[in-house]
Amino acid sequence: MTQQLVIYPLLLQLFLSIILMFSWKKISWQRVISIVGGFVNIAVSIWLFSYIWENGTQTVQAGNWPAPFGITFVADTFSATLVLLTAISGLVVSSFSSASIVVARLKFGYFPIFHFLLLGLNGAFLTGDIFNLYVWFEIILISSFVLITLGGEKAQLEGAVKYFTLNILGSTIFLTAIAVLYGLTGSLNMADLSLKVALIENRGLVDITAVLFLIGFGIKAAVFPLYFWLPDSYHTPPSAVSAIFGGLLTKVGVYAMLRVFTLIFVADEFLINTILIIAFLTLITGGLGALVQNNLRKVFSYLIICHIGYMIAGLGLYTEVAIAGAIFYLIHDIVIKTNLFMISGLIYRIKGTNSIRSMGGLYADSPKISFLIAIALFSLVGIPPLSGFWPKISLLSASFSAENWWIVGGILFASFITLIIIAKIWANVFWKDKVELPKRLNFRYFHKLTTVKKSQMIGPIVFLTLVSLYIGFGAEQIQQVSSRVADELLNNQQYIDAVLNNNQNLN
Repeated sequence: MTQQLVIYPLLLQLFLSIILMFSWKKISWQRVISIVGGFVNIAVSIWLFSYIWENGTQTVQAGNWPAPFGITFVADTFSATLVLLTAISGLVVSSFSSASIVVARLKFGYFPIFHFLLLGLNGAFLTGDIFNLYVWFEIILISSFVLITLGGEKAQLEGAVKYFTLNILGSTIFLTAIAVLYGLTGSLNMADLSLKVALIENRGLVDITAVLFLIGFGIKAAVFPLYFWLPDSYHTPPSAVSAIFGGLLTKVGVYAMLRVFTLIFVADEFLINTILIIAFLTLITGGLGALVQNNLRKVFSYLIICHIGYMIAGLGLYTEVAIAGAIFYLIHDIVIKTNLFMISGLIYRIKGTNSIRSMGGLYADSPKISFLIAIALFSLVGIPPLSGFWPKISLLSASFSAENWWIVGGILFASFITLIIIAKIWANVFWKDKVELPKRLNFRYFHKLTTVKKSQMIGPIVFLTLVSLYIGFGAEQIQQVSSRVADELLNNQQYIDAVLNNNQNLN
């Protein structure tokens, strides 16, 4: 039974999507199925993670074709960790969606598409084939495009056009890079590519291929200068959709970078310098973009970009300490960004606006909710001992060791600018006197938020806040996981051996 454990997260999401499609008109059933399925998904993901932790990397070969000829699914510590984080985010967003998204939107197939998106995310994390990574990216893109347009409002459609256009360009570049790589090696299996790319004598052509992958993944991850689609689209759909986007979608691009540039392309001086420059400019421009925004969800969107820079910097520094810091920050960022977008949805439903200048008085009206939100905001800044603090220590330590002072400056600048932004949000949203909105807005939004719905929206936020606190106060355990992931990425012989020498068939 454990032989096919690697694909259980995929089969579960596919099963949930099909069941939800058969319950198309029964919204109350869909809510229950999605939430119950979320709990089952967490159980399966914990089982997978525990098994991988105890037994090492596991593989499954689809169709009884041995690697490198068949379709390979691989679960190592990195994949299993991200599958578990996807399950956690999926459950809380599913629960938050049940309370926050109006029935009119749910009737258009929100929950089936949502679980197709989770299917694509899990597939991207578990595939061992570079072409199938592209296929899973396309499933993610199609599902997310449907979710971002659900409801058909003008702002959503405008954001969707930008989102789809840039991401389809990224997919085209990614597919082109795959074609070039296949022409060079005759293989698509990532473990096999690791061996064959190392034997190519024309390193200039290898570097050009690597740059194509870097551009394709860079668009997906929203790094400088390829990020302009993100802040123009992530603020337009319902906050539940923005939460799953902000927490996980850009992280698929980061995952792909970490996987490909440690397994297939050994980072030489050219690649390292290119990645470090991109990381530095992403930290700076994302932070400055967030600083000048007034829309709360746009602020969080630019902070996604800014904080992607931390993870890319860890890859560029290319040491075990740096990559462990990047993995730790990735874990922290998935949890905190998912939570922040749900928090923005709760604030919107209470205050009736996303404009920071038009808010105020939230602490006086709701001190308990304000304290809950403060934990998430301070975690984002990295106030010790909360979750954002520890990975920055690893990244700064690696930067000092490499004597890379401009990356040190970029990390400190991004941390300082995040502190200023959070102070601005706190002063305007929580401490400032309440701003009275027009009655039409108050009636439309405030009175819709009943006590029951408020509790249902707060529950997922509380859960993710507790997860965030665990990451901060249990930093030793998270660091242990991050260090093991970093070791497996940089010393990838175990991954290669597991794929090419230990074939488990899936008939």
